[in-house]
Amino acid sequence: MAQDRKSNSVAEDTKANIERINKRLEMLDDRLDNIDSMVTAVAERVMRQPVTLNITCSKCGKPIEIALLGLEKPRK
Repeated sequence: MAQDRKSNSVAEDTKANIERINKRLEMLDDRLDNIDSMVTAVAERVMRQPVTLNITCSKCGKPIEIALLGLEKPRK
């Protein structure tokens, strides 16, 4: 009889732990979705404008200009 109570208690604890883990995984998934949305928004903003890098060559000392042009993908 006492062993049945122990096994029921262990089963209930295990079930509660699994529910807590599922809730935490859902919260983590929501946070990752939010981060993904923010990173995507920043990347879209950056890609709308050209980015220019001005670097000086370490060997010859001449300036080098590198232009990055991004095109925004059309939204459907």
